[in-house]
Amino acid sequence: MRYIDVFNGDADGICALHQLRLAEPVDAELITGVKRDIELLKRVNAGRGDEVTVLDISLERNRAALVNLLERGAHVRYFDHHAAPDIPAHPGLSATIDESADVCTSILVDRFLAGRFRVWAVVAAFGDNLVNSAAKLAESLNLDDDQQIALKELGENINYNSYGETESDLLIPPAELYRIVKRYSDPFRLIKKETLLEQLSKERASDLQRALAIAPLRTAGASDAYLLPDEPWSRRVSGAFANHLAITDPKRAHAVITRNAREGYTVSVRSPHDGKTNALDFCRMFPTGGGRLRAAGINHLESSRLEELLNRFEEAFQNR
Repeated sequence: MRYIDVFNGDADGICALHQLRLAEPVDAELITGVKRDIELLKRVNAGRGDEVTVLDISLERNRAALVNLLERGAHVRYFDHHAAPDIPAHPGLSATIDESADVCTSILVDRFLAGRFRVWAVVAAFGDNLVNSAAKLAESLNLDDDQQIALKELGENINYNSYGETESDLLIPPAELYRIVKRYSDPFRLIKKETLLEQLSKERASDLQRALAIAPLRTAGASDAYLLPDEPWSRRVSGAFANHLAITDPKRAHAVITRNAREGYTVSVRSPHDGKTNALDFCRMFPTGGGRLRAAGINHLESSRLEELLNRFEEAFQNR
């Protein structure tokens, strides 16, 4: 029997896996990548008797590869919070899917484990910009304000490290970062012992300041669209910048657009919590669009469709 862990390289994916492996330690093969590298099941070579655990990657985007693994006899355990309209019915699949706007994959794992390692779900929820959900979990653990601030910083730093076109844009490959996190059952010891976290914090703050100095490409109605320069720092900070904008002005929609290696664009979208149009529905207007209700993205937008994107974004979010 082989164990294979497949997970998104962001804070949610890393913390979800960390919780599971604290509860169920095994020596597993790791398959992960940058945040936008979500079709990870294509890279899994598994068959009868193998145990595959999948965390925080879209079932919708991986359905064909998932069915192939199941037909080869692998058992697959799947936790995710992205849209999954057509979950395969198969005895080899155990799927925990919840598309609610206030949950992330680490919260689903926290429920599965009855809160045994909840502090890591707090880290993940903060990293995924689910501030209210994170605060509720933190309250259940009686964490004080300083502890919550420290966990929020940790989650945001781990999440920041996941954004990039390729792993060369990142400060550390996600699998290596997971292996560092794996050494610690207590996130506060991780923060105290690992100088890498301080480096991530400094780089994130520096990249964010550069992004904040850039004026919107288009401001209209209740929306702002930003085009960042074609630089590694832009690709690293795109998610953190989008989350910052959403927190700073939650009544507006925000799009952060960066160049990608395919001579097109990658787009991060955040929609107002009380708006009629959500980020997921908007991004699904375009090929490769997906994500969650309030935080979604387009993995690849053809360069010829940039003006169309801007016009549709303005139209979709024209009113507060």
